[in-house]
Amino acid sequence: MIRKTRLYTPGPTPLLPAAQFAMAAADIHHRTAEFRAIFQKVLAQLKVFVGTKNDVLLLSSSGTGAMEASIANLTSPGDKVLVLTAGKFGERWTGLAKAFNLEPDVVAAPYGETLDLAQVRAALKPAHKAIFMQATETSTAVRHDVQAIAKLRDELAPNTLLVVDAITGLGTTHFDVDGWGIDVMIGGSQKAVMIPPGLAYLSVSERAWAAMETSKNPRYYFDLRKERKNAVKGESAYTPAVALVAGLGAALDYIAGQAGGDLEKGRDALIDNAQVNAEATRAGLVSLGFTLFAPTAPAAAATAVSVPEGMDSSEVVKALKAKFALVAANGQGEMKGKIFRLAHLGFFDYLDTVAMLAAMEHIAKDTLGLPVKWGQAVAAAQEVYAKAVVS
Repeated sequence: MIRKTRLYTPGPTPLLPAAQFAMAAADIHHRTAEFRAIFQKVLAQLKVFVGTKNDVLLLSSSGTGAMEASIANLTSPGDKVLVLTAGKFGERWTGLAKAFNLEPDVVAAPYGETLDLAQVRAALKPAHKAIFMQATETSTAVRHDVQAIAKLRDELAPNTLLVVDAITGLGTTHFDVDGWGIDVMIGGSQKAVMIPPGLAYLSVSERAWAAMETSKNPRYYFDLRKERKNAVKGESAYTPAVALVAGLGAALDYIAGQAGGDLEKGRDALIDNAQVNAEATRAGLVSLGFTLFAPTAPAAAATAVSVPEGMDSSEVVKALKAKFALVAANGQGEMKGKIFRLAHLGFFDYLDTVAMLAAMEHIAKDTLGLPVKWGQAVAAAQEVYAKAVVS
């Protein structure tokens, strides 16, 4: 039997063919009119994709680079900040805050759970310079209620900046960036926009720009003021990832093309697609006897699944790759061996979900010894899809 590699990890995600072609053809210099036109178009498209009238900047880095840029540009040594964490990427905010000599107060939720709003209310103080949080905690496949946090900020600490890592949230979750008053919203290229790692993008509010004028932390490569100044001319401050920018433009064109050329509607369709596939995946896996790791606040970007007691999730990940060349993600950190994760963001469709669940039926039966009737997971997913299409 031949096997086709299928990538179901929550980043990197499957590449869009049109973006691959655009990257292969991007043999251009970055200080030319040709590239400036591409760069300015992509920045304008990113505003629509993020859903903001604020400036959106593009950095040649991973998403963590944009996280660090947020810390470096908005804060000064000794500033008190509030970190909201429920997994490995929330913990990264704490590490960054300490690296820049901030004083982080931390509200933590157990892995697999979302934030307790009462705890956030008790912890949030006007003295906090900023709140740092995830929209989706990729390590546990939990979705946080960004709107609720924004409302608490408006009520209790209206001058506090709200910075959201939406690296797996954008393209899988509906946001109102400007309406909720999100000051910095961060995304990454290897997620819903269907191109390789190497680009980070972030929207920046006018309040955030004002904060940069008084912040004292050092910054050089990640000086967002330099990027803003150069973006007006259609350039980046330093050498950009030219091919990735071209690929991002092709991906955003594709998303718009899914809604007759309307990028806003195309973005919403992309989000709805992820949400339906996530719901179908959860229904299929539960039908096989798996336990969802984040049942109360599941993300649409990915689904995290606990394995039966005494089993190791590494065996599931290995079996999927060995039998079907299907690449899933193990748990991270202390969750390694306890959960596995399957993604739904970006270039996934319903038939990809069906294929994955059919493979999972074999793994559940042959590797885990669960009582499986062929087609049961697929049938559960079909029920979800049929209702979504009718509605």
